Amino acid sequence: MIKNAEMGKELVLTVPNKMGTMANVSKVLADHGINIEGVAGYAMGNEAKIMVVADDLLRAAEALKKAGFKAIEQKEVVVVELENKPGALKSITAKMLDAKIDIRYIYGTTCSGGCAAMLIVSTNDNEKALVVFKG
Repeated sequence: MIKNAEMGKELVLTVPNKMGTMANVSKVLADHGINIEGVAGYAMGNEAKIMVVADDLLRAAEALKKAGFKAIEQKEVVVVELENKPGALKSITAKMLDAKIDIRYIYGTTCSGGCAAMLIVSTNDNEKALVVFKG
């Protein structure tokens, strides 16, 4: 079910939890011709985290910094491309459980029409997860 797995990077923005922040982030990236390939976010009180995988992370970070976003980290993640069908997520999460790999967080994208789904996974051992996915 896994078509490909590789190490990747994401940007993690820590921002004030206020309406319109995601609209601003997406506008900055779109205005610079940067494609968002995966995005997730959540709020905790007055603060929010936005995780972004983009086609050009370096340019994305530079554009966001120029736009006034200050707390931007780059984190290593595992990017998994898998078949878009029932049971695909079950298959890879079972492999991680068998290998005793703890998922810190996971998010993904999908589409209809037979294209692959993409998962972005952060674990307690990304290198081990990559080996498990490729094995």
